[in-house]
Amino acid sequence: MIYADNAATTRMSEAALHTMVSVIRENYGNPSSLYSIGQRAKETLEEARRSVAEVIGADPREILFTSGGSEADNQAILSAAAIGRKNGKMHIVSSAFEHHAVLHTLEKLEKEGFEITLLDVHENGIVRPEEVEAALRADTCLVTIMYANNEIGTIQPIREIGSICRKHGVLFHTDAVQAVGHIPVHVVDDQVDLLSASAHKFHGPKGVGFLFARKGIRLANLIEGGAQENGKRAGTENVPGIAAMAAALKEAAGRMQETAISLTEKRNKLIRGLSGIPHSALNGDEMRRLPGNVNFCFEGIEGESLLLLLDDKGIEASSGSACTSGSLDPSHVLLAIGRVHDVAHGSLRLSIGEDLTDEDVDEIIRSVTEVVAYLRSFSPIWRDLESGKKQHIL
Repeated sequence: MIYADNAATTRMSEAALHTMVSVIRENYGNPSSLYSIGQRAKETLEEARRSVAEVIGADPREILFTSGGSEADNQAILSAAAIGRKNGKMHIVSSAFEHHAVLHTLEKLEKEGFEITLLDVHENGIVRPEEVEAALRADTCLVTIMYANNEIGTIQPIREIGSICRKHGVLFHTDAVQAVGHIPVHVVDDQVDLLSASAHKFHGPKGVGFLFARKGIRLANLIEGGAQENGKRAGTENVPGIAAMAAALKEAAGRMQETAISLTEKRNKLIRGLSGIPHSALNGDEMRRLPGNVNFCFEGIEGESLLLLLDDKGIEASSGSACTSGSLDPSHVLLAIGRVHDVAHGSLRLSIGEDLTDEDVDEIIRSVTEVVAYLRSFSPIWRDLESGKKQHIL
């Protein structure tokens, strides 16, 4: 089996798994308790907070543990909106290809009277800083732009956008779920005010993540109850999961450069091999993308059939975000970069991990090439394209 869907989730690292089991067995106390085992759990919690903060250049007091990236996105955006409403600022700038955790939260705010501007990302899948600046208004309370796209892997000019927002006094949030642990992220240098991350994207456990909120930003509570997380997220902390996340992130950060070099070589080999398939196209900028992301469209086929046949060959991949895998609609990300519906339906996302071998890369190229040819062999759409009844787009 070749696993190539690491953007959906990653296998837990041995370091994370060992840490999680150790905490479950030995530090199972409630970190809010005053007796010894509770205080040991509290120290484990705070050590994890320090470790996570160090990786992204934050102060530990700026780290809030959450259930994952979606919760962190929601809390960041709703908090900034609450601050904006209080100050009479009801305008938010984002992009058309954000994760649905962002887009759906913005839709909710739009119903509450906020005005939302969604910027184009253009064919290369990258937001232009000058267009962010042009979209800012006197009543803009927030800019939220993802660090790296979860489907096509394009890395956004976060540092430039952060500088623009800081200059204009506008809060800046970035959904960094696909970036943290994979590429260097530094909240001070990037001039980010709010940042979301999720453990299971960098070999930590599912159900745990964190929100960075710069000192001085008043967060709105999503969950009311106890005084955990400095009163900003009620509920007993998931200490084993949080400790495992910290262990996974520390390990990922420690080998980030080495991993990126290896993955980039394999990524580029995949791109070269799949580009040899007639009427195919890479989605997003070829170079300014995550080291392990390859996203292609193939004309004349359905992505769902491609995935099922690849699964029969032992290759596990996706057509886009796992959060929308049940939808029959084409990817909003691909539509945002200008792919037409028919082409967007024939998409394949390969998000590779460190354990992928060169032989695996060769097998993926061979299998995708065979399956695409097979699906086209009985596709009426492909017959029309080849006969000239319809014009090829790719």
